[in-house]
Order: sequence, then C-alpha cells, then structure tokens
Amino acid sequence: MDFLSGIVERITYSNEENGFSVIKLKSKGFNDLVTVVGNMATVNIGSAVKVKGVWKNNGQYGRQFCASEYEETVPATVKGIEKYLGSGLIKGIGPVNAKRIVDMFGTETIDVIERQTERLMQIEGIGEKRVQMIKRAWEEQKDIKNIMLFLQGNGVSASYAVKIYKAYGNESIELVKENPYRLAQDIWGIGFKTADGIARNMGYDENSIERCCAGAVYVLGELSSDGHCFSLREELVKSACEMLGVESELVERAIDKMSAEALLIEEESAVYIPGLYYSEIGAASRIVKLASQKSGYEGFDIGLMLETIQAESGMRYDKVQLDAIRTAVSSKFMVLTGGPGTGKTTTTNAIIKMFERLGAKVSLAAPTGRAAKRLSETTGKKALTIHRLLEFKPPAGYQKNQDNPLTCDVLVIDEASMVDIVMMNTLLKAVRDEAVVILVGDVDQLPSVGPGKVLQDIIASGAVPVVKLERIFRQAMGSRIITNAHKINKGNFPDLSNSKKSDFFFMEEEDPEKVALTIRELCSSRLPKYYGVDAVDDIQVICPMQRGSTGTASFNQTLQEVLNPSGVSIRYAGVEYRVGDKVMQIKNNYDKNVFNGDIGRIRQIDREAGSLTIGFDDRLVEYDTSDMNEVVLAYATTVHKSQGSEYNVVVAPITMQHFVMLQRNLIYTCITRAKQILVLVGSKKAIAMAVKNNKIVDRNTRLSERIIKQA
Repeated sequence: MDFLSGIVERITYSNEENGFSVIKLKSKGFNDLVTVVGNMATVNIGSAVKVKGVWKNNGQYGRQFCASEYEETVPATVKGIEKYLGSGLIKGIGPVNAKRIVDMFGTETIDVIERQTERLMQIEGIGEKRVQMIKRAWEEQKDIKNIMLFLQGNGVSASYAVKIYKAYGNESIELVKENPYRLAQDIWGIGFKTADGIARNMGYDENSIERCCAGAVYVLGELSSDGHCFSLREELVKSACEMLGVESELVERAIDKMSAEALLIEEESAVYIPGLYYSEIGAASRIVKLASQKSGYEGFDIGLMLETIQAESGMRYDKVQLDAIRTAVSSKFMVLTGGPGTGKTTTTNAIIKMFERLGAKVSLAAPTGRAAKRLSETTGKKALTIHRLLEFKPPAGYQKNQDNPLTCDVLVIDEASMVDIVMMNTLLKAVRDEAVVILVGDVDQLPSVGPGKVLQDIIASGAVPVVKLERIFRQAMGSRIITNAHKINKGNFPDLSNSKKSDFFFMEEEDPEKVALTIRELCSSRLPKYYGVDAVDDIQVICPMQRGSTGTASFNQTLQEVLNPSGVSIRYAGVEYRVGDKVMQIKNNYDKNVFNGDIGRIRQIDREAGSLTIGFDDRLVEYDTSDMNEVVLAYATTVHKSQGSEYNVVVAPITMQHFVMLQRNLIYTCITRAKQILVLVGSKKAIAMAVKNNKIVDRNTRLSERIIKQA
C-alpha cells in the first residue's frame, strides 16, 4: 500500500448513491494534479487529505491512485481554506462569501469560524442571522464528518448522511451500530437493501433474527406502497424468504416474535403493520356508529326548501339529484358518486345550501391542495385540505381529534376516492357523533395512492346510503372529454375523430420517439399559441409510467430545456433545478406543511445558503439541499400523482411502451383530469388495450367486512 497527501483541487465526478468519486489532488513531488479514485464522498474542494491505496494504469484515463482508505483534515493554506469554505459544505457560505472571509482573516479563518463566529459580521453581506446559520452548519459538519466516515466505511451512500444526522443527531453512530435495520424504517429513501448492506458490513449474520424481522417488515411496507393493508401470512413468509435467501422457519420465527411484541398484528392469517390494522378497526367503528344514528334534521319541510333553492339558483334538479339531497338530510353518513358531467358538483352545492338553510355549520375539505382549491372555486365556500382541517402542527400532530373534535355540523369530503385508510381513520376520529359526513367522489377512478380502497369498501359494505349519478347532462354532452370518459368507463372505444370545435384530440403516432417530439412541440408552441394558455401553469403532461422515452423522467428533462432553459440553478442527484421550474412534492412533509402531490414553482435559489424557495399556491416554503430528494420536476407527472387535480390542458402519451400499466381506470382517470382541452398522442392499439383491460389488481383490505360485521 502507498500513501498520498495533498489538497483537493477539483472533484471531477461524484456518485451520490454509492459514494464513488474521482478527485484531482495537488500533492508535493508531483508537477501535475494526481487523479485519485475511490469511495470518498465526504471529500470537499480545498480539503487536505491523506489517502491509502495503490497505483494503477487505466487504459482510458491513464495512471490513477486507487484509494482504499482516506483521512480528511481541515486545510491549512489560505487558498485551500477558501476552496474548502466555498465548496458548499457550510450552509451560509458560498464562493463569494468564502473569498471575502479568507481575504479578511487569512489563515485565522478556521479559528474565527470555530471560536469567534461573531467576527464574521465584519464581512460585507454577512449579518447576525447568517452568522448563526454558519455557526450551526459548522458544528453540524464536524459531527456529520465523523458520522459520514463511519457510514461510508459500512457502505451507506453519502446523500443520506444529513438525513441520518437530522434523525438521530450525535447518537447516529451508536444507534446504527445497535440496529442498522432501523434505517430502513426511520430514514425516508433508505430501503431494506441498503440497510442490509450496512448490517452485513458490520458483521450481522444473514440468518440473524434482526435481519429476518426487518425483512418481513420491509415486505409489508412494500405491499402497503402498492395499496395493501395486510399480507396473508403464507404469502408474507414466501416473499420474505425469497428476498432474504433464508429458510421459512426463520421468517416464521421472526413474525411470531414481532407479533408477541405487538410490532405486527396477526388476525385470521392476515398480518398487519399495527398502524394499518388499527386504522381499519377505527374507521369501520366510526362509520358504523355515525351511520346507525338518526339524523337531527327530520321534521323540516324539505320539499319547500328544495323549491326555494331551485328558484334562487335557477336550477331544476332531476329525480336522482333530488334523492341525493333528501338522502343527505335524512342520513348521518352518505356517499355521493358519479363520473364527469353527471351533476356531482351541482348536487353537492345544493346539499350545502340545504344544510345552511337548516342552520347547520358546513365544513368542506379534500385530500390535496389542488383538490381543495377546486372545491372552493366550485362551491364559492372556503375549503381546506384534510391536514389543515385537522390543524396538523408538527411535531405535536393533529390538533383536531377525538378529544378536540371538529365543530362543524356537516362535513363534506370531495375526491374521497383519494383518501387512504390511515387518513380516513384520522379524519373520522375528529368528527363529532352528532355530525353528518358526506363523501363525494368518483368510484371508477384509480384508488388512493396510500393503502386501502376506502371509498369502494364503504360502498361495497352496503351499510351506508349511496347515491350514484349516472345521467350525463345536456350541457356536458357537448364535451367529448366527458362523453369519451363515459364510453371508456363502460368498456367502449372512444370517439377519436378530430374537429376544431372539439375539446378532445387524438394524434396517431406509433413511434415512441416521435410521440415525445410531438408532445414537446405541442407544449412549447402549438397549444400556447392556439389557445393562449401558459405553457407551464396551464399545460400538464400526464404519463402512465415514469420510465421510457414517453415517461415522466424523459419529458421533464426535455420540457425543462424548452420551457425554462436558463437561469439561476442548483444540482441535486444529477438533476438541475432552475428558478421558474415547475416541481412536485413526492412525500408528506409535516414540518413544512407540504404534502405528496402538491405542485409549486421554484421562486428563488440561494447558492450561498444552499437553499431554495418554492411557491405552493399562496405559500413560500424553504428547502435545504438535503430535502431535495422530496421534490421532482413536474412538467410531466404520472396519472397516479395527478389524482384530485384538474388542469386546463392535458397532454398524454398512450403508447405500447406503457403496456404493463394500460388499464381502464388509469386512462379514465387521465382523461378526466382535463378541464378544457385533452390531447392524446400515441397508438389506437394502446388505447384499445387500456379500454379492454378492466382487471383491477385487488387490494388486501378488510374494511368492508369489518363494517358489515359491526353494522
């Protein structure tokens, strides 16, 4: 083994996933910069490093020093200090401030930052707020450096160091050593395989009980991501054994151990994560209790009130709509469902007006910000997201609950098909026994992204009144978006003829590459020019899948190039984010009050502070670079992520590239996201395949059974 010391001049390449880096080192005794390769993800420009390894000749890149171990120290030279500070390591110090600081303090710079931070206020542009930011960041980076060296030595990627530190603090090393498998549950983005690799590096046996327990929990977690609330024990054992490569007896023992400790719950061969089990139990109990009580609005002259409401609004409701209004008033728990153009919004408005005439306080909510905004626009009433309705405040949680319930007399939840079992249980716990609950949604859309199929299960139970609106109203008949959606929902091939007056267009193209080029042209020039719409805010590309030339990843890159080609930017995980970019939050972040599916625009990027600000409707939210794995570009999104939203113009590729995802409810959901214009680009064969495929993958839930048993 050889040793090499020097200052890091450049970082030519760094892979955040596995930590592999290529650096250029200025070392004594060498006229040129030395190329060093190896796992050195914590290294920063300007760092002084001591590297242990061997020299090798690479056929393509020449002589390189292959590092097996390295040690990093704070640089001693003025030039080294400037590069070190300007590398982005310390939040609050970028290249500009790094030069100013080093110009003033020279070789004393590190000592000033470490022990006399307040002296930094002598620098132009650095105030007290930034000094405190720098002070915190300096302390954190010292701790993180030690943690990173430990984690890197055990195979964890560099990109999760800050998240691990934020979760565990100075106990990070101790907690990971105690049980590395906890990372898969505690740190978003670290899966079982990564945690397993760390554990194996630390000497954990592949047959250990800790590994088998973690493997079983991981399988259940993956199933819940696919919408399941539980797994049958036999299937869980089989899947865990295949993944872990162990004998079934070991997994059986692990499940028994966790069941005995209440870490898992087993009921009639079904194995649950506790949170999902109690959510099913709780939601079923609340639905039955609410539905079994008598309405407090009997005895009123509903017929006279209906005549007054119709006269004031200039509307004449049909028989099913009138039945829906009467059912809402006479019931404590009701479902109103129907497709586009069937008068769901009109009926909901009439129900709200009726209850207000009866003196009831009505609250409106929806699962997402966009859905809540749309509900507010269509009703003229204030509507909140469910999280805001329940007054979620981190870290305390939901302020509205069974001990501090909602004060409303009537609760209307729109886009109820999107509500998963955990959210429904949390919501119903906060509803007073005296209140009325009305769920409004399209049961034929895709089910919730989260576990369960709550709306379907409630309807299937037969325990609550359900009114389904099926008649397409005359004014909606003129929309081919609506008529085609209903054709597809019935299993019929849609009308793909084009005309200038239509709101539904189909552009036939078999070649996926040409489909991508056509959509790029439509979004960047043709649609904005013809309809006068904004290319970013008004047009949404919706794809069945993320991968492929007609997937979201590809479209986001190409549409960013043409719609927002330049400006202040920041890179994360190989993606460049620019001021003005359209982005989507992809996980619930309760601290920031931003939730999965929320769409915003990047308003500001501060390279010095290593942060960016995203505007979500009326709110500005700040992100550190360590939070950037929660955000993706959103010029294009998947059908699943588009649920609950409406867009003025929707452009969707439907190609045979997507054949594994081509299902009737998927294309139906996609089409019904369009408010004014829909353009499908692709092949008739792919559309036909989607329309014919009504084989919906069933989800493991027992909500319907529980409601029936308790009713």
